[in-house]
Amino acid sequence: MAFSKKSEALQGAHLLQTDRARARYEFLALVILSGANAVSAVEGFAEKYWPYAMGVILLVALLLRLQHVHDPLLDHPNWRQGDTASIARNFAELRYNPLYPQTDYDGPPPNYVELELQILPFIAATLYKIFGVHELFGRLLAILFSLGSIVLVGGFARRLYASSFAGIVAAAFLAFFPGSVYYGRTFTPDVVMVFFLVAALWASFELLHGSMRSTAFVTATLALAYLAKPVAVLGIVPLTGMIWERRARSARDAIVHAVLLLVPLAILWLYDRAVASHAEWHWTSGITRLHVLPALYAAFSSFHAFRHKVSLFFGALGLLRMTMLGTLGFALAVLSCIAIPWTRPRSRLLLWGWLVGGLIYTFVVVTVERVDYYLFPLLPLAALVIGGASLLLAEHTAEIARGSMTPILTGAVALAVLVEGHVDVARYYHYDAPAYGDAVLLSRMLPAHSLVVMGHYGPDVLYYIGRFGWEEDPMLWTPFDEESAIRKGARYYISVEDNRLRRNTDLCAWLSRFPVVRAGTWRVYETDPHLVPRGAEAFWDAFRVADRAGSGRAFLDAHHVCVLRKR
Repeated sequence: MAFSKKSEALQGAHLLQTDRARARYEFLALVILSGANAVSAVEGFAEKYWPYAMGVILLVALLLRLQHVHDPLLDHPNWRQGDTASIARNFAELRYNPLYPQTDYDGPPPNYVELELQILPFIAATLYKIFGVHELFGRLLAILFSLGSIVLVGGFARRLYASSFAGIVAAAFLAFFPGSVYYGRTFTPDVVMVFFLVAALWASFELLHGSMRSTAFVTATLALAYLAKPVAVLGIVPLTGMIWERRARSARDAIVHAVLLLVPLAILWLYDRAVASHAEWHWTSGITRLHVLPALYAAFSSFHAFRHKVSLFFGALGLLRMTMLGTLGFALAVLSCIAIPWTRPRSRLLLWGWLVGGLIYTFVVVTVERVDYYLFPLLPLAALVIGGASLLLAEHTAEIARGSMTPILTGAVALAVLVEGHVDVARYYHYDAPAYGDAVLLSRMLPAHSLVVMGHYGPDVLYYIGRFGWEEDPMLWTPFDEESAIRKGARYYISVEDNRLRRNTDLCAWLSRFPVVRAGTWRVYETDPHLVPRGAEAFWDAFRVADRAGSGRAFLDAHHVCVLRKR
């Protein structure tokens, strides 16, 4: 009897454990089903309202990029914007041919330069010919390309993850990254390069997955990406990854793959040779040959140099964190890259290849040319991986994902990235208003087509002066350099950095022989040899004697010439 009761007790305990296990499994199944239903609801919501969501994102992105759009091109990066604007104006006024870009510096025209295909300046020049020269066109065109990149990234993520939700998230983050907002309204070629890079990789993805048939179109898009700025050549790495995933199954496939890899590079090489054949300034090949390659060689020839290169590499990633992605955006991008193995993109090697290509490019190039906008090609990748990680998160957080909470939370995080990142780029909007005023005033004072020497490095200021000539550091320019410029027709020396000129006692004493006019806060020397007064040569000779004796500064101070100003 006792045995029977014990047996019944054990049987009851077993049934209780079975019921508890069944309840756990039922609860787990309910959670999984709830998560699946929640994700399905979110995905259905995103699919249904895709055009409206993209419309809102683009509208907000447009409003953000219109901030200070009417400001002069003296805001950051003023050097590159001045170069781009002068090339556009010279296309319109001198030679309307994209193979002949020329700047305002290095003397009288033509001043042809070896640069990337000037897509943005050439389109702006076309508008200049119709409506007149207004650099605002350059900014508005940059905004259009930036908005186009947002659309492309959204569509690309939608196809890559087979998810409208991932596409909306990717588009929103690219729209709100601080670097994307700021550089999406600057008159520079980088925004065009990013547009064509995203378009080229998306088109390659569709071609290799059988959704597109035109190899010629994809090849042309890749070529445009490389031509827009050779930085886009980093796209070869993700392209190779996609080709590896879709290994050639026939001779035709092998030919298509070879065309995608080689023909765009051949087109880039032919373009560069054509432009370099008549260029005076060899920017692209010069920077590569004189700076990038020697630094890379040194890094792999010396442990000390390699360690220094690595420290510069992490410094470049710091630029990516501070002003391009923002601290919060950078953290999300890093976490999303870590999550790539658990996401389900249709091409995982595309993402890994883009990351590896971007990091190699950063190590090789950005450690030499340490400017943050050189990291622009990494922003679309960051948006894509965040889109995929957001989808993964929605699938594993059933309670949060229920209803409309996921879109709301994602939008809130994207806005937080915008607000937090804006702090570091806010200073970029500042421009030197006095310099702009003096440049515009001087442009009205000087005779048309006069050649000038400007004592300041900066094509932006020379652009607003509106004259061809030379831009030089007044501490490095010499009387012999100035005489050479005068023989070539220079008739004005513009002392933008006047105290640096006064520290260069040789040049300052030599220029003091010429009459001076004022343009706002600038001193402008009229360097016509016929305007040198009698007795000026005697003063110059006396200064040279004193300078050889080591008392050149004392001589100038005694005659109240080139006296250093207190700051």
